[in-house]
Amino acid sequence: MKKDILPFGTQRLQELVSEYSTPFHLYDEKGIRKNLQALKSAFSKVPGFKEYYAVKACPNPYILDILKEEGCGMDCSSLWELILSETVSITGEDIMFTSNNTSVEEFKKAKELWAIINFDDISMIDYYLENIWELPELLCFRYNPGPLKWWNVLIWTPEDAKYGLTREQIFTAYERCRDLGVKRFGIHTMVASNELENDYFIETAKILFELARDIEWELDIEFDFINLGGWIGVAYKPEETPVSFEKLWKGIADLYATYFSGRKDSLSIVIECGRIITGPYGYLVTSAVHKKEIYKNYVGVDSCMSDLMRPWMYGAYHHISVLWKEDQEKKYIYDVVGSLCENNDKFAIERRLPEINIWDTVVIHDTWAHGYSMWFNYNAKLKSREILLQEDWNSKVIRRAENLSDYFATLDYPGLK
Repeated sequence: MKKDILPFGTQRLQELVSEYSTPFHLYDEKGIRKNLQALKSAFSKVPGFKEYYAVKACPNPYILDILKEEGCGMDCSSLWELILSETVSITGEDIMFTSNNTSVEEFKKAKELWAIINFDDISMIDYYLENIWELPELLCFRYNPGPLKWWNVLIWTPEDAKYGLTREQIFTAYERCRDLGVKRFGIHTMVASNELENDYFIETAKILFELARDIEWELDIEFDFINLGGWIGVAYKPEETPVSFEKLWKGIADLYATYFSGRKDSLSIVIECGRIITGPYGYLVTSAVHKKEIYKNYVGVDSCMSDLMRPWMYGAYHHISVLWKEDQEKKYIYDVVGSLCENNDKFAIERRLPEINIWDTVVIHDTWAHGYSMWFNYNAKLKSREILLQEDWNSKVIRRAENLSDYFATLDYPGLK
């Protein structure tokens, strides 16, 4: 489908703009369900496959409910994400708790929920024992492979990343935990993010499969699962090709057969994707409120990078379309900007678009992951609402817009309440 063609139609979006006013985040429930079903169908041939949704991508319980209905577990990184998962009745081994610089309070909550705990550092063994007293029966460690021939700009080179244990440390960690009575084990790595090349995924699987096999042979333990991380990227640009779930599972299945075909007990393969699960089915809907012509041509919209930080943080591309002008020639070059007192508050730089007039509806695509969730309140900007477009195309507000009372709620100052 062309990026400019909205799956729910131009007229339906116009109705939502009239009903709610801009800006707002809009999420397509039908799209996400169809996507998840395709993922599960492709990976159904991979032993014990499970997707743990990265809650940080879109921490809204209405969304987590949908994902739960589709069989997803939750990948949590903080106390509040654990609580969100608990709120929608996701507990036990349906939670993968992967954090770093973890507090005692967070570990206690993970233990209370019987979540799978994924240690980020070898020092966490003693830290956990000193504060929680007893290691869980099932324990996982995050591996950092160090220098690789390939790397990814969102994670950096592994040796420059703050995550995970070295190869030497990880052998020591599993041996010690085995001797301390841990009975079940998992292993995890994530050395890139938002990748579209299958070779990256296959190479990651090969690294972990080899390491898991070597650890099992040397330490006489068996792994319950291998967590391949959440690499799968979104084809943000119209010319990019989405990752094929079918090709991906085939490559992983072939590797699995190479390394574990003679294994007596099955070894589960899990992933922890967030971006690819929801990202392509979300839109930041905003309106053009100002045009400025100086050394460049600017279109100012009623949203800002508080609503979508990725273009500023990563130089990320997000496709932009203009409602009712999807088929018009893109012969104007604009910077599409927000109103923050920051020059990098830009959704697009020198983007070729149809002519934009004041009050035109501007649609920013692929924002259902790391969009609203990365919000910040600089310049006292208030949070926009989140709207779920349900499978029957009826709409539901799943988070109201913030107001000044919300912004001032933590200030104990006369006249602000």
